[in-house]
Amino acid sequence: MALKPLNIKTKLLPSPNLAPKYFVTIKDAKQNDVKLAHPKATRSLIALMDLAAVNGGAACHWGGPSAMTEAWTALHGMMFKEKNWFDHYNFVNDIGHAENGIYALRTILSYGDLNAETLMGFRSMKSKLTGHGESHLYPEGVLLSNGPLGSAFPQAQGLALADKLTGNNRVTVVSLSDGASMEGEAKEAFSAIPGLAAKGKLNPFIMMLSDNNTKLGGRIDKDAFSMQGTFEALSAQGWHVIKVENAHDLEYVFHKLDVAIALAKADATKPIALWLKTTKGYGVKATADSASGGHGFPLKAHDDGIHGFLKEIWGDEAVPQEFQDWAQKLTLKPENKSASGPVKDKMQVGVAKALSKAAKEGLPVFSISSDLQSSTGLKAFHTEFPDRYLDVGVAESNMVSTAIGLSKAGYIPFVDTFAAFGVTKGNLPLIMASLSQSPVMAIFSHTGFQDAADGASHQSLTYMSALASIPHLNIVNIASAKEAEEYIYQAIKKTAQDREAGHDGESYIFFIGRENFALEVKENLNYELHQPQKLVEGKKAAIIASGSLVGHALKAAEVLGDVAVINHSFVNKSDFKLIAKWIKESGSKVVTVEDHQLIAGMGSQLTHNLKLLGSEFKLESLAVKGEFGQSAYSADELYAKHHMDSSAIIKAVNSLLN
Repeated sequence: MALKPLNIKTKLLPSPNLAPKYFVTIKDAKQNDVKLAHPKATRSLIALMDLAAVNGGAACHWGGPSAMTEAWTALHGMMFKEKNWFDHYNFVNDIGHAENGIYALRTILSYGDLNAETLMGFRSMKSKLTGHGESHLYPEGVLLSNGPLGSAFPQAQGLALADKLTGNNRVTVVSLSDGASMEGEAKEAFSAIPGLAAKGKLNPFIMMLSDNNTKLGGRIDKDAFSMQGTFEALSAQGWHVIKVENAHDLEYVFHKLDVAIALAKADATKPIALWLKTTKGYGVKATADSASGGHGFPLKAHDDGIHGFLKEIWGDEAVPQEFQDWAQKLTLKPENKSASGPVKDKMQVGVAKALSKAAKEGLPVFSISSDLQSSTGLKAFHTEFPDRYLDVGVAESNMVSTAIGLSKAGYIPFVDTFAAFGVTKGNLPLIMASLSQSPVMAIFSHTGFQDAADGASHQSLTYMSALASIPHLNIVNIASAKEAEEYIYQAIKKTAQDREAGHDGESYIFFIGRENFALEVKENLNYELHQPQKLVEGKKAAIIASGSLVGHALKAAEVLGDVAVINHSFVNKSDFKLIAKWIKESGSKVVTVEDHQLIAGMGSQLTHNLKLLGSEFKLESLAVKGEFGQSAYSADELYAKHHMDSSAIIKAVNSLLN
């Protein structure tokens, strides 16, 4: 039987048939005029949609998309010459936080229903335009979800293989950053793609590599190590390397890309690496000169500075009136509504305090980071103890594996990243830590829907189920900065005592949120490793929560009255007998709530342990029921949508009581 794929029709939209709304004219290789989208208009839209999202409460990104504007402009000028461009090209973006550059560019090109109104909703829960391109929400514009760095690049290898098997006449083009190139997945693809192409297994393949020596935290070579040797080795691995010294000269980039496509089509056994020397944050001097390339958007909510930002982008040219009008709307200040309540801050502030205290006591704590220390709470520790940390670059698996070696030699290593990366890319190394009797401490932040703006790929909804069954590993789901400080310090002390007593010790994974929380969920609490806390007394029912949803549980109990609240931080290794006792005292009615998938989450693990103890109770469990998340301005929006907030808890308790 002949090998034929299933008949699956693409959901990608055809090429727009209009000229770019704002355009520049360049000459092609034959000196013909070519109209391309105006890069200044694209950058203006990136800035405006970013400010709109910042006004809504979401973080946004300017540096990466501004670096690739000319390269993507040239590519789209070529792809969209074909009516059904997707029959001729697979286009995959694997540059993190840069998808907004593609949305902006395609708006200038009148692609689908992209316009100023749709861009205004960028990163909101109502929008399909997410922080990272997600095909499950925007299949008409995104072929493969890019998500965590380095993930879509090897998937594109599969597209080129499929086209070869099917006999399609299609070129696969992938954009990749130097930061993403540090990931193990990317390095595997660096070798596999030319190796397979040389054997005639792949269709034409082009990699557009954005090299600006910049990652989230700063310059790659300064913070970690130079990637230039890796890129120079591409030729030896079998890539045909075409270096583009100034990737912001649109005509020059267009010509280089034209050559690359012709070469790839002429000889599919030799994939093309278009090595683009870019400037992160290009278009505005302050961001271009910044060590981080202006990774995030540099303006605050309703910042009048957007007008100057646009003027600098356009230089001698006048800023189009519609961009000025949009900027004017975005700078209108909302009504100031002062909120009262407890002092709030990020849980991360407790992380550095715990490590600092341990270090000052002479304990051998050492931090190994992978570029996100400013977001996970470790940056303050690095500043105070500059000789006690190492940044291995954007490489989570390598980070955990390096920590194993340190642990084996008698150190107490801490690794840190977002939960979405630590759980997925660090899973096997964490298993190996237990097998090698080399316990590792981890700070995995932005749990569940807490990474609201970045969308589904960054929302780790399996963080507890993925790690809970690893032997000799403890999951601690943190609810406040005070919890982080107390439990991390105690875990360090326990590890030191256990190991010096000749025991293997155990790994501790501390999961923390992203947004601001009360510094302490309740005053005068007792903090003891592996012990739950009863926060509120109540005889009618018990609400059991941990981590980011403890606040919602307390809010619900306040409304309900006479309902207990139990903080179950030590998800897989807790005093389950004590919890069983508390449940019995609370009418044997239980509502579990968690920022996690229902399957194998905190509620599943807890109730299984309770049943094994013979505990009897009526149960309602609130969690995510087999769905992905999406971009939103805040986690609370997603909690409400997925029925996990205080209102849903109240409803669940009343359902049990009735």
